[in-house]
Amino acid sequence: MWFVISILVGYLLGSISFSFLAGKLLKGIDIRNHGSGNAGATNTLRVLGVGPGVTVLLLDAIKGVIAVLLGYWLGDGSALLLVLCGVAAIAGHNWPIYFGFRGGKGIATTIGVMLTLAPLPALYAGIVCILAIAATRYVSLGSLLFTAILPILVWFMHYPIEIFYFSLLVFAFAWIRHRSNIVRLLKGQENKLGSSKKTA
Repeated sequence: MWFVISILVGYLLGSISFSFLAGKLLKGIDIRNHGSGNAGATNTLRVLGVGPGVTVLLLDAIKGVIAVLLGYWLGDGSALLLVLCGVAAIAGHNWPIYFGFRGGKGIATTIGVMLTLAPLPALYAGIVCILAIAATRYVSLGSLLFTAILPILVWFMHYPIEIFYFSLLVFAFAWIRHRSNIVRLLKGQENKLGSSKKTA
C-alpha cells in the first residue's frame, strides 16, 4: 500500500508547476502562452528574468529530490521504488494534473531525481552540461548532453541496475521531448540563452 502511495504522492508533487505559478504571481500570465510555450525553468528565465528562472530551476529540482526521498520515508527504500517515485515526479512535471496536463520537459526535475539516486554521475554530467551551455549558450544542447552521459556513468560506476535502466529511460525521453530542438540545432536555428527569439 505504501509502495503505491509514495509513487502517487511523487506524481502529485511533480505536478506542482512552479513555472506556471511564477507567471501568475509575478505577471498574471500563463507562461505556457509566452516565449516557447514550455512550462519550465528556461522559458521562465526568458519570459520573467534570471531570478525567477533560477528559482524555478531549483524548486523543480528539489521536488525531484523529495519525490525520491518519499521512497525512503513511505516505502521500503528499494532501488525500484526510488526509481518509480522519480519517474512519477518527472511525469507529473511534464503532465501536471493541476494544470491541464500541460507542463515542461522535465530536465530540472530529472536533475533532482538523479542527484538523489546517483549523485556522482549526476554531478559529472551536470558539469558537462553547464560547460556546454556556457560555451554555446544552447540550453537544449546542455540538457541533451546531460541525459546522454548519465547512463554511461551510471553503468561504469556500478549503480543498481534499476537506476541504469532509469537513466536510459531518461535519455530516450529527453531526446524525444527535445526533438524539435535537435532539428533546430542541426540547422543552426536553435535559440541561444539570452536571445530574443521565441522558439525553444
